Amino acid sequence: MVRAMPIFRRRKQEPEAEPATPPQPLPDAPHAEDAGLRPMATHRDYILSQIEPLTPFGMSLVDAWGLALCEEISSDINLPRFDNAQMDGYAVRSADVAGATQSEPLTLAVVGSIYAGDDSDLRVGPGQAVRIMTGAPIPVGADAVLPFEFTDRGASKVKVLEPVSVGENVRPLGSDIAEGQVLAGEGQVLDSRLIGLLAGVGIDKVLARPRPRVVVISTGAELVEPGRPLTNAAQIYDANEHLIAAAAKAAGAQIFRVPAHTDDPDELRNVVNDQLIRADLIITTGGISEGDADVVKQVMPGMGLTDFAEVAIQPGKPQGFGLIGEDKVPVIMLPGNPVSAYVSFQAFVLPVIRRLMGVEPVNNPPVRCVAEAIMRSTKGKLQFGRGVVRNDNGRRYVHLVGGHSSHLLGDLAQANALVLLPPEVEKVAAGDIVHCWLLDHD
Repeated sequence: MVRAMPIFRRRKQEPEAEPATPPQPLPDAPHAEDAGLRPMATHRDYILSQIEPLTPFGMSLVDAWGLALCEEISSDINLPRFDNAQMDGYAVRSADVAGATQSEPLTLAVVGSIYAGDDSDLRVGPGQAVRIMTGAPIPVGADAVLPFEFTDRGASKVKVLEPVSVGENVRPLGSDIAEGQVLAGEGQVLDSRLIGLLAGVGIDKVLARPRPRVVVISTGAELVEPGRPLTNAAQIYDANEHLIAAAAKAAGAQIFRVPAHTDDPDELRNVVNDQLIRADLIITTGGISEGDADVVKQVMPGMGLTDFAEVAIQPGKPQGFGLIGEDKVPVIMLPGNPVSAYVSFQAFVLPVIRRLMGVEPVNNPPVRCVAEAIMRSTKGKLQFGRGVVRNDNGRRYVHLVGGHSSHLLGDLAQANALVLLPPEVEKVAAGDIVHCWLLDHD
């Protein structure tokens, strides 16, 4: 179970590094299927089975923007709270002005003025009118508002040039929201319009699940933080940390970027230990294959329960998951190639963030698109092609961008969708239906 933790503070003394122990499987880890690979949905659902939504607490409306409500909210008042003027003019009795015309105007006595916010005791009797401004309460006796444009705008007496009917230009009590009306349900995501509504009925705080605190750790001694110089020909800039952190932020998380540009087990262990106290979720990239320098796979089993698997997807076959530290903080370990890491984020991390936030649906729902050209895939794996989806008169069309290699950042940047080509498919003909994950949320 995931539990909320205190605000980050640095440990006064780091625990002594312990030697790595053999990998420990998490309870009831799913078995591999064809060719020793685990299906994508099986791996995703297994991870989700270990995740509980974060504990909700009361927070201000603006702080709760984008979060899932954990309560049903009803209005304690009517909105409007009273009959009020829809526009500037005169509060009148409609019967008194029924016969008014441009050629034969009627004259009413003006007995006062009411502005928005006035708690007035003015009354409108036969042959009388009250000057009234937008939002002001309708005085007793009046049943309509005569716009200034229908009059000569008189001060003590007003000539009426056109009639109004009963209720015209009046906002009736409760016509927008009735007292006791349900305004929002449990699980509903709070957007700016709902915030405005809740504020309008006097609500300033709601019970919601917080934004998950997500720590993104990129590994690899060859990586250099963008903005710093490359000091040798073997170095590359770290795209993963920014790519995954931005995707997690777009999903609603609170982000902490922690580059760990190292292949040293002790250094990585210290970095992870230092982050456990503030993390609801840790994401690592790199170091989970079979190489000598795959540091994440070396370190994590000694820090908690872990599960490493080869998943039947391309890109993104190597995957890792763990529950680390005393609080069993979930750690999702992604491959190091940028496209592999991003595809893995969409497949496995995004659902976890949504589960932590209590947002439904947890999984990114696929949409149907028409293939605009032939698409080829590798049989036996769920292929995630990078695609561009366009909408033509309500029908979606998609074509692939670039190749399937997991390092092609330029192609990924052009894409607005991932095209899901199932394991049994080797070729999609132009005009066939394919399913896509839209990336517009990102």
